[in-house]
Amino acid sequence: MTLRLYDTATRTVSDFVPRTPGQVGIYVCGATVQSAPHVGHLRPAVAFDVLRRWLARNGYEVTLVRNVTDIDDKIIAKAAAAGIEWWAHAARFEREFTAAYDALGVLPPTYEPRATQHVPQMVELMQRLVESGHAYTTGEGNVWFDVRSWPAYGELTRQRLEDLAPEPQSPDDVADPGHAKRDAHDFALWKAPKAGEPATASWPTPWGRGRPGWHLECSAMAQRYLGDEFDIHGGGLDLRFPHHENEQAQSRAAGFGFARRWMHSAWITQSGVKMSKSLGNGLLASELLAAVPAAVVRLAVVSVQYRSMLEWAPDTLAEAQTTWDRLTGFVARATERLGASAPTADDVAHAPLPEPFAAALDDDLNVPAGLAVVHEHLRAGNTALAAPSSPDGDAVVRDELLAVRGMLDVLGLDPGDPHWAARDAATAAHEALDRIVSAELDARAAARAAKDWATSDAIRDRLASAGILVQDGPDGARWTLAN
Repeated sequence: MTLRLYDTATRTVSDFVPRTPGQVGIYVCGATVQSAPHVGHLRPAVAFDVLRRWLARNGYEVTLVRNVTDIDDKIIAKAAAAGIEWWAHAARFEREFTAAYDALGVLPPTYEPRATQHVPQMVELMQRLVESGHAYTTGEGNVWFDVRSWPAYGELTRQRLEDLAPEPQSPDDVADPGHAKRDAHDFALWKAPKAGEPATASWPTPWGRGRPGWHLECSAMAQRYLGDEFDIHGGGLDLRFPHHENEQAQSRAAGFGFARRWMHSAWITQSGVKMSKSLGNGLLASELLAAVPAAVVRLAVVSVQYRSMLEWAPDTLAEAQTTWDRLTGFVARATERLGASAPTADDVAHAPLPEPFAAALDDDLNVPAGLAVVHEHLRAGNTALAAPSSPDGDAVVRDELLAVRGMLDVLGLDPGDPHWAARDAATAAHEALDRIVSAELDARAAARAAKDWATSDAIRDRLASAGILVQDGPDGARWTLAN
């Protein structure tokens, strides 16, 4: 079966045919690193990681570019409020995003360009647009894209310009009151510095100092790493308009073919409302990953087809934990049973996959249908494990183990992958330590209640000698490992 993918531009599912046989170029809009990531940020990364893994499994050489927007109004404002340099603020949260991606087993992108590293490419793109009449300036440092110069504007999201409200005043499109743009729909390619902003947050251009508009960044970086035309542009559903519409308009107006196919992952919602920090319903990735195994979070995120909304409910993680326990339990028991004849990592990477699973993934990455096939083989494997060991029975166990691990490998969830084995071991060690320390703290609390200060101090000293710091608070004692 041929891989078929949905295209946001045509609103149809069609056969995927790469520009160059055997090679695929993908650009995915990455994080604007102005604050800590929440689980909603993780879904696009996981969704396109599955796409990348599936393409690679089918023999394609995949080049995946995921950018970092490390300069914008919010970064500058939040850094100023914190009393630190804007670039230090951005670097801190870029590290947090990277840590969250790594924890969830998202493969590193082939290239991860930062906006601030690609000002020359942005200037070149603006030069093409100004010279061709698609962009203009309104005073020192301000460059705008003239949307009415591009008749196809709105084609990605199928909207007519006359039906669109003007772009809201936002960090990515703020007009200087003294230099009004020609049309309220025009968007910023380059933005003049605001009063009080640090000089380091602007760069020289032929049109004056300033910093890039959000949309310009991605067009310049996509062209730099993937060429004038590439196979797939991806991102979250909320980026379709205005970001991706504007990217496409400016790139094609500059003479580039740009993206041949657009793919968007749907939101994670709570009570039907998109998760976001501004609404106060975003679950911080750091808190989530501290509370449950990263594989459980990935499984919860990947279990719903990427174009469908994922409703985050109280039992979302509990269900994913139950499923993960079943998968890891089978893999552990089957591997122990087979001993030296258990599949190797190379066996898993090259194992033929069950046809219904491949058909499901070829059907616009229908992961839920693929997981149903995983569970069929999981049940068959458990049935074989329940029977007495025999050469024929062990052969069935091995076949089912190989099938289950091979399918889960495509989803980035093979329990036998060292990434998950190491994390599971660390989690188990932490849980065991927590039980031991908690028992010591309970004994210390009883001693304190009995005013047995000698015993209380002895327990505290014993924990300190093991590198465990105890902090007393109104809610009781808490412990941390010493640095």
